[in-house]
Amino acid sequence: MLQIYEAILMPWVILGCITFLVLLKIPAPYGKFTKTSWGPMIPSQLGWFVMEIISPAMFAYFFLIGDTDKNWVMWVFFICWVGHYTNRSIIYPLRQKNPAKMPLSIALFAFLFNIVNGFVNGYFLGSIQSYTMDYLSNWNFILGVILFLIGMRINMQSDTILLSLRSKNKGYQIPKGGFFKYISYPNYFGEILEWTAFALMTWSWAGFSFMIWTMANLVPRAIKGHEWYHQQFDDYPKDRKAIFPFFL
Repeated sequence: MLQIYEAILMPWVILGCITFLVLLKIPAPYGKFTKTSWGPMIPSQLGWFVMEIISPAMFAYFFLIGDTDKNWVMWVFFICWVGHYTNRSIIYPLRQKNPAKMPLSIALFAFLFNIVNGFVNGYFLGSIQSYTMDYLSNWNFILGVILFLIGMRINMQSDTILLSLRSKNKGYQIPKGGFFKYISYPNYFGEILEWTAFALMTWSWAGFSFMIWTMANLVPRAIKGHEWYHQQFDDYPKDRKAIFPFFL
């Protein structure tokens, strides 16, 4: 298994960088950019569950079967990962009042991604890297935990605002409140902050690879979505950035 992990890790990071460049040109066809030409459509609630639930399952399996010392430091990593994906795969879909549809192919691509990503990080923490209790006082661990919680808060608050708008079934509207004051996609910003924090906490190539993939997926999508908002709404806030407050 170690040979598989080592063979996957660096190509996985490089593939994430390539994906970033591709998605700058071709936005993934779901949400605002949905295209029926990508094959059969399924309810987004089902799609979210199918493509996200495999990540905590893979991560938990390889984390738990490994022989690293499962102390409180390790369980913090576990709780962060499983907590985020419990929200994404179960809680978030259940909160959707008027779910749209997404291509089955997108759900399957994400499913495959989450298999690899869950393995890379779960195996690393379960079988390769063991952190002692002294790690609790490391600056990167403390800062990482704080940033992860802030990112999760921003992500969930933004989801609540968007879900409230969609529940009115009046089509796309300009979201307001929370971090929408500063950026068009605070839900994406929150998620990027979470996995940047996780990379900081673990101080590892495994965590860094997920940060790269998160940015590769969400930054291009936010840029394209930001342009879409300006095209659709003449009164869209001119000083609102796409994804990073005051910057981009």
